[in-house]
Amino acid sequence: MDLTSLLVWLIIGAIAGWAAGEVMRGHGFGLLGNILVGIVGAILGGWLFSLLGIGGGVTGLNIGSLITAFLGAVILLALLGAVRRAPV
Repeated sequence: MDLTSLLVWLIIGAIAGWAAGEVMRGHGFGLLGNILVGIVGAILGGWLFSLLGIGGGVTGLNIGSLITAFLGAVILLALLGAVRRAPV
């Protein structure tokens, strides 16, 4: 992975993580938390979309990649919230 690709992943992660945090909790998680949520969301979103035959995942700094990462991050936060609220 070259420096440009790393920067693209960090930017997409930060934006998608922040937006998902705003939608799901009403506030973000801080810069590092947003990046982590966004990157994991991008991986999850790309995987889910590939299973559905939609899009090609995160392929660069474009609106499709941001949407994929955002939706993946929202799904991730919803799953984490459901696990956290589940009775033991």
